[in-house]
Amino acid sequence: MDKLWTRSFLSACLGNFLLFFAFYLLIPIFPLYLIDTFSASKSLVGLVLSAYTLAALLIRPVSGFLLDLFPRKPQYIIAFLLFVLTFIGYPVVATINLFLLIRIIHGASFGFVTTAGNSLVVDILPASRRGEGLGFFGVANNLAMVVGPMTSLLLHEHGVSYNFIFTLSIISGLVGFIFAMAIRVDKPFKPSVREAVSFDRFFLFKGFKAGLTLLLTGIPYGMFMTYLAIYGKELNINVGLGLFFTLLAVGLITSRLFSGKMVDRGKLTKAIELGLIISMIGLFMLASLNRINGFNHTLVYVLFFIIPVILGLGYGLTFPAYNTLFVNLAPNNRRATASSTFMTSWDLGVGIGLILGGNFADSTGGLPLAFLIGALLILLSYVYFVKSAGPHFNKYKLR
Repeated sequence: MDKLWTRSFLSACLGNFLLFFAFYLLIPIFPLYLIDTFSASKSLVGLVLSAYTLAALLIRPVSGFLLDLFPRKPQYIIAFLLFVLTFIGYPVVATINLFLLIRIIHGASFGFVTTAGNSLVVDILPASRRGEGLGFFGVANNLAMVVGPMTSLLLHEHGVSYNFIFTLSIISGLVGFIFAMAIRVDKPFKPSVREAVSFDRFFLFKGFKAGLTLLLTGIPYGMFMTYLAIYGKELNINVGLGLFFTLLAVGLITSRLFSGKMVDRGKLTKAIELGLIISMIGLFMLASLNRINGFNHTLVYVLFFIIPVILGLGYGLTFPAYNTLFVNLAPNNRRATASSTFMTSWDLGVGIGLILGGNFADSTGGLPLAFLIGALLILLSYVYFVKSAGPHFNKYKLR
């Protein structure tokens, strides 16, 4: 069996973890920092922070095009360094407009470096263990998602200054950069003969159907990730909200122990279908908590900490399988474009979920209706995948 845990793959995973740790470390304190430092309104905070996501979303197709046109590792290294250096701007800018500019640059560099990292790790993984490898590579994101916010909130609650937390992000990013430099590509990517620039160089057309199902799946993810704390308070669950995300990560990581092997054994579409069903069940359960709370609060409290494990298992099955699906639809000289299409579909879904969740939160139906619609969107995604996207993949896959 081909070796998975090579020095380069381990370096890629550690670099990816430290990059995302630096990113997630600042997520919970940015709103507090903007309000305390610039006296920003909540609506202005939302605008400034969303600029990051928009910039990342817009840069991904361009990054996919460039990564397929020129050697990938140098671009990955440059984008990684720019991402780290941009952290320096946050504590020194004097106006909210300059902070917004830094945020846009940071979002663009994040979009580029994550697309490049995903493409590069595919290059260093043995084909026979690609699904398993991508699954473990994604675990780094899940761990950072939990450890980053927990660390910054703990530091902030103990009176640690914003500047210290910014410095910690810079240090984390620089150490991650060292690991990124250590990645060795035994068979460096060789650009193909230059082709005419076309839309297909920015977006993988063969991945459109799968991208649509992934987008639909990302919408409820954006909803519950963003508004879960508010929903918990509505259910009178005022303690242990951090535990929800810890258990979500446990589910995500646990799923990686078998999801990658399913993919590598030719059960890629089955992994996605199973993951969609499990995720749908979790969303239906989440939507029902408000009704159950009317007659049994204890049951709601128990379910509130079972649901994240279910959602983690579901999304943990689908995410790496989708990643492999896009890669398997693309020739080697379109791998970065495939990664870009994969990430763009996901980012767009999560972004729509963030907006829709906020609108539903202020409506009569509230968040229970938002999560119910999220479950129905996953059901729609499942039906479309089984009937169209899955068969389309099996017909046009290259490996």
